[in-house]
Amino acid sequence: MFDPREKKLAELLVNYSCDVQKGENVLIEAFDIPETFVKQLIRAIRQREGNPFVSLKNNSIQRELFLNGTDEQITFSGEYEAYRMKNMQAYIGVRGSQNITELSDVPADDMKRYQTLWSQPVHSRIRVPDTKWVVLRWPTPSMAQQAGMSTEEFEEFYFDVCTLDYPKMALAQKTLMALEAKTDKVHIKGPGETDLRFSVKDIPVIQSCGLRNIPDGEVFTAPVRDSANGVIEYNTPTLYQGTVFDRIKLTFEDGKIIKVDGDDVERLEEIFNTDEGARYVGEFAIGMNPYINRPMKDILFDEKIAGSIHFTPGNSYDNDFNGNRSSIHWDLVLRQTPECGGGEIWFDDVLIRKDGMFVLDELKSLNPENLK
Repeated sequence: MFDPREKKLAELLVNYSCDVQKGENVLIEAFDIPETFVKQLIRAIRQREGNPFVSLKNNSIQRELFLNGTDEQITFSGEYEAYRMKNMQAYIGVRGSQNITELSDVPADDMKRYQTLWSQPVHSRIRVPDTKWVVLRWPTPSMAQQAGMSTEEFEEFYFDVCTLDYPKMALAQKTLMALEAKTDKVHIKGPGETDLRFSVKDIPVIQSCGLRNIPDGEVFTAPVRDSANGVIEYNTPTLYQGTVFDRIKLTFEDGKIIKVDGDDVERLEEIFNTDEGARYVGEFAIGMNPYINRPMKDILFDEKIAGSIHFTPGNSYDNDFNGNRSSIHWDLVLRQTPECGGGEIWFDDVLIRKDGMFVLDELKSLNPENLK
């Protein structure tokens, strides 16, 4: 028996997010998710007269491949998947996990090998720039536990969040995009020592409204590579490479991270020393999904929290490229709502958002009560 919520979500991904056309090849990459949803995706693609292809993966098996993998094995895996990706016009990636820390004991060198020789050639260089793609997490008891919710409650929340009215959000985002496109200087204030200034001059501004991530809800750009100066204290726990980090504080000078603080400084330093670009920022984004109001240690949800921003060390996307390349892209989230200590966003000395709420009349349509 198929769940009608799965059918609705599959049709959103195929018809809206990827807009699959007749004859297009679509790769479904599924990690630890129910077969029923994969079948719903296949049916939705065939209804659009597309060609579905499926790769079923398991996080525990992936861990075994990463551990002590040789350069030759990892490189060939990347070449194999790169060849396949080059022949796809669309990509749907769905990830579930029975254990959110499955990769926590994979050594940093092994993860770097995977990112550099396998993931980056396939996803950063082919999938992201050359396909219509969308990625999402699948609701599991493990995710519900992360969120502090029962499995049933979390599933209801998940399908509400993932199938909201994205075309309505897309229209409301246009005004913010136009304002940001004219902006030079950005000033971020927040809890603790957060006081950060940078420029976004002449960097393209992009909307995220259900076309690349589900759930979605952000407007993003990138800082001019050498422009960030000041301090940002992130107040949202984050799961990265199988490890949970919290209380990360970064100090910037001329765009570069010059000081790192947090609850695991040694591991943080390893990550930011991955390559030269890891100490520069590739993305600045403003989150606005009205149904997401607390962290879950899942970045596809947490980066969309209403009233948040993320300021992302690592690789810059091609469509808003600021010159920074890296094998990492780590979305670190700062919430600016009153319960999290508040905060402000200024564009060219004009206050646009305070304590998580847009204050300019032309932007108030992006506040949570107006997007639901």
